[in-house]
Amino acid sequence: MNNSRGRRYEGTQPKLNMKKVIAVIIAFIVIIMAISSIKKIFSGNKASEKTVTNAYYTVYTNGKWGVINSKGEIVIKPEYDETIIIPNNQKDVFLCTYDVDYTQNTYKTKAINSKGEEILTGYDEILALENYDSSNNLSYEADVLLVKKDNQYGLIDYKGTELLKCEYESIEALKGVGKSFLTKKDGNLGLVDNIGSIIIENNYKAIKPISEKFENGYIVTNSSNKKGVIGRDKSVVVEMKYDDIKQVYGSDLYVVKEGNTWEIVNRNGEAFLKNKFSDVISINGENILVKQNNKYGVLNLEGQQKISIKYDSMQYAFEDNYIYKENGNYGIINLAGKTVLKPEYETLTYRADAGFFEGNKKGQIESDFIGQDFTVKLSGILSELNIENGYMQIRTNEEYKYYNFKFEEKTNQELLTANTIFLSKKDGKYGYVNKDGVVVVNYIYDDAKEQNEFGYASVKKDGMWGCINSKGEEVIAPAYKLENSYVIEFINKWHRGEDLNLNYYTD
Repeated sequence: MNNSRGRRYEGTQPKLNMKKVIAVIIAFIVIIMAISSIKKIFSGNKASEKTVTNAYYTVYTNGKWGVINSKGEIVIKPEYDETIIIPNNQKDVFLCTYDVDYTQNTYKTKAINSKGEEILTGYDEILALENYDSSNNLSYEADVLLVKKDNQYGLIDYKGTELLKCEYESIEALKGVGKSFLTKKDGNLGLVDNIGSIIIENNYKAIKPISEKFENGYIVTNSSNKKGVIGRDKSVVVEMKYDDIKQVYGSDLYVVKEGNTWEIVNRNGEAFLKNKFSDVISINGENILVKQNNKYGVLNLEGQQKISIKYDSMQYAFEDNYIYKENGNYGIINLAGKTVLKPEYETLTYRADAGFFEGNKKGQIESDFIGQDFTVKLSGILSELNIENGYMQIRTNEEYKYYNFKFEEKTNQELLTANTIFLSKKDGKYGYVNKDGVVVVNYIYDDAKEQNEFGYASVKKDGMWGCINSKGEEVIAPAYKLENSYVIEFINKWHRGEDLNLNYYTD
């Protein structure tokens, strides 16, 4: 009797029908692809909402000042006649001026938070400490606030902690240097840091920074008009005996004048290059860029000319290379005396943070971007230089293109990883795509900007500017000319004001 009914094979494990298995797998893949396609049909033309860090900004509307957050929501109603100062836009502290009497030159100040509550009380005045960079751009010290009580000044932090008692005639930020504050007591100047520690006692007629970095120390002038250098660690770096000291620093070398003679000294008091120059422009290692008889060149500490003192202008670039001017044009020369870039540029700048040169020839609108090998990598108009994220945006042939600092072209999707929509151009018009390259805003705009940190993108049509949000939805139809605005940027319905120093938004 045959007992094999129901069995296909005798004495072996069951075998699969591979043709049927493959067919099932293919069918399964087709189903997945179909589902994916359907999803793209319904969601492919959308963009997600951008996550935005909360921050605060001054707003101006209908002749009044208030505060908005980074979503464009009103935090403090615009009802103040004077500008509200926000020293640190990450802090919930806003400084208001009120009851202003211009005839008597009197006013009152207070600090409020986002709930409109008065905070940091107990002082006659509470103020932001202003500072200015080398280009005279205004900023505020982000760690400390200036307070006044009984006609004397002190410092507090944003929590109200007293850093410096109100016992000074005046306190101000040391121009161009962070975390350094000049104090005046009994007519004499001293210096404190951002936690209220005394760096220099109030014993001097004048104090100024030797460079933009506070770590490099300060030039001080005593009651006898003699100058020296005091370090951040309170040590005397250069003896208090010189008639003048230049604000030039490098390699622990200092440019000093005793009598009518300029020279270079080190921390040990050793002197170099006495009577060898009329001015020093920079110190780079042991190489000194000097001016003599209205000509520029480079000397070493022994007085040897590394680059002949014969050029009309000179500026240090990197390593052994200097930008020089000859016959009205700029080029690049090295310490071996070799011209590595011919003087054919009307302007030439070294962007040290990015490691390249930007030059313009006479009559040339576009800049040449030159690598550290001194060859032209590309030409165009620099629209944005983002040091933090390591890229630049160049406008060339009416198009915006992105490059890293190696001059490798990148897409905006590759570089702007926090964005939800990306600028795109087609047939001479601008629109936006999402991260998958799918069009989310049609190509209808004459000009446009990339999405900003707040999630909004500025768009231009028929000569007017408006904005769209992070989903590509039009928030403000183009209605603003903004002809006098250096920066065109929106936070919701608010656009950047013309005065960049005030850093305010308006409608």
